[in-house]
Amino acid sequence: MKIIAVIPARYASTRFPAKLMQDLGGKTVILRTYEAAKETNLFDDVFVVTDSNLIFDEIVSNGGKAIMSIKEHESGSDRIAEAVANLDVDIVVNVQGDEPFINKEPLEKVIEVFKKDADKKVDLASLMREITNEDDINNPNNVKVVVDQNGFALYFSRSVIPYPREVNVGVRYFQHIGIYAFRKQALLDFYSLPMKSLEASEKLEQLRYLEFGKRIKMVETSHVGIGIDTIEDLEKARKLLNSKI
Repeated sequence: MKIIAVIPARYASTRFPAKLMQDLGGKTVILRTYEAAKETNLFDDVFVVTDSNLIFDEIVSNGGKAIMSIKEHESGSDRIAEAVANLDVDIVVNVQGDEPFINKEPLEKVIEVFKKDADKKVDLASLMREITNEDDINNPNNVKVVVDQNGFALYFSRSVIPYPREVNVGVRYFQHIGIYAFRKQALLDFYSLPMKSLEASEKLEQLRYLEFGKRIKMVETSHVGIGIDTIEDLEKARKLLNSKI
């Protein structure tokens, strides 16, 4: 089973333009993320896929592998699907480009799902963590997920799911953590399928997989990624890096 990591890397960012090319201890954010993914030793290969010549050149000039997107894409899945269409690969792991402090444990968890899936019942694997704070549960920026008894996703929403009409019935709330592992065919299918009403309403690409019958296995984790979405996040990352030197 050939397993690769793909790091989608858009140059533009609504909250923090060009964040992936910012300096982080003498290297760009995207280069540190790429190197961190390589250093996990979990993957047969690691690629950055990007719409930016700057990012492409940054990776390639430092000995890495990068793929230029041919078209504009609305989602990370679309960008990755186009990039891997002609690659000989079984499992594709989506690594976030703005998380240079990659934690190996959650990546191992999603890969392990496929190693145990002898009957190939799983199309995607992803992560969730329990949240108990009411503000976190109600925050629409925290995507919630509910699963069946076997850990397969039933639905994702920005709303509170399940709705607490009855309290004290043992319901746990889970936030979706956006680390994915895909079977290659699931990605190619996604790329050819249209956006339907649920995805359009919630602006959550994972709903397209569910709407078309794909099975998403969720794995519980306590992992919280250290992403760089703002200038303040970048300053925190610089301090964290300095503390490790």
